[in-house]
Amino acid sequence: MEMMRPRKTNGVGVQVEDTQICVVMVGLPARGKSLIAQKAQRYLAWLSIDAKVFNVGNYRRKETAHPTAEFFDTSNAEGERMRRAAAEAAVNDMIAWFKKGGLIGILDATNSTKERRRWIAEAMDEHGIETLYVESKCDDEDLIMSNILEVKTTSPDYIGQDPEEAAQDFRKRIRNYERVYETIDKDESDLTYLKIMDVGKRVIINRIQDYLQSRVVYYLMNLHIKPRSIWLSRHGESEYNLGGQIGGDADLSPRGHEYAKLLPELVRRSVGDDRPLTVWTSTLKRTIQTARYLPKHYNQLQWKALDELDSGVCDGMTYQEIAEAYPEDFAARDEDKYNYRYRGGESYRDVVIRLEPIIMELERSEDILIVTHQAVLRCIYAYFMKKDQTKSPWLAVPLHTLIKLTPRAYGTIEEYASSGIDAVSTWRGQGSVAHHEKPPVGAEGIIGNGANGENTP
Repeated sequence: MEMMRPRKTNGVGVQVEDTQICVVMVGLPARGKSLIAQKAQRYLAWLSIDAKVFNVGNYRRKETAHPTAEFFDTSNAEGERMRRAAAEAAVNDMIAWFKKGGLIGILDATNSTKERRRWIAEAMDEHGIETLYVESKCDDEDLIMSNILEVKTTSPDYIGQDPEEAAQDFRKRIRNYERVYETIDKDESDLTYLKIMDVGKRVIINRIQDYLQSRVVYYLMNLHIKPRSIWLSRHGESEYNLGGQIGGDADLSPRGHEYAKLLPELVRRSVGDDRPLTVWTSTLKRTIQTARYLPKHYNQLQWKALDELDSGVCDGMTYQEIAEAYPEDFAARDEDKYNYRYRGGESYRDVVIRLEPIIMELERSEDILIVTHQAVLRCIYAYFMKKDQTKSPWLAVPLHTLIKLTPRAYGTIEEYASSGIDAVSTWRGQGSVAHHEKPPVGAEGIIGNGANGENTP
């Protein structure tokens, strides 16, 4: 008998069927499974959908932290027993998590045989949990080598080991899996699955059944797992920043113009001379002015979706003026900044909804530089860095700083390049009406070096 579950929403105002889904990753090592799993969980959490990754390797590492390739040889009976025990532990923990109300669990492992996949389906069926298999197949040797190079330096299995020895061992591990690997085929046509081949060049979808499954599949179809980076920058300091005002369509201040002139050099140093780059800005003057000195061969696009959070009737006001004119609203926003919506304006939750197409396009694209506003940048940064949505509106994002994010299988690497150009600090703490207030030294949620906040509507 299936469990009865209350009907839920996905957190952004769209109703979700009363279903729970186990997303089962399938594929040989070095095919980007963990990267796909982490991205899917990050995307779902960003939309306030309760999702969690259960990585079988983490369970196995509790007993065997740094195994050699021989551990993964199917003729190794003890290794086979321990790997099966790790898979069972992960599945049991996932089922317990579902019973507490979890919505989408992601089982991250090779799941390389039909027998293993059928066992997972039967285990989930017993509890009324749907299964969605996601197979990543890739014969692109350049991409496989790139993934091997990443694994040997970032995988917990190879911490502290010589990189070349780690790479050789990992190749042996792949060969052991290749001996028994069975791709999803017509024998499993009763399963719901998505096959992603050669980094999305070809996609096969089978038996997608409901809204939530289709939402996950749509996102995964837009992913590519090639190495790439995303650069983020707020616009230069604006005239409104100087006056402590929020919103508006102000011009840059003199120091903001200085930053705009220096930005091409910051980008060149971080990106390189020959690497193609696409630049996205909002439609507001201060971001367009900030990007205007970037090289002409960069393709520049303006997105309305990247415009700053709409502060409605409070547009152009200072926080002191808002507190005096709308004291109840001022207090309500401090209490729940993520969900509070300005009168006639937006909330951070609204910004996330309008940014979803941006995120989809980012996942389809190669290297992108986004010049935008603090509220928008906070939401994008929270997506890549898996930040709690309720805390993201309080992140202090420095002005005049270039942020580089590089997604990897085991997390996103972040790097910062400060321009050295001063800017007013208009970050605002809870309850404050200050025009220019610096975040406390050592405070949680300061991106980069914590220098220079912005007055965010």
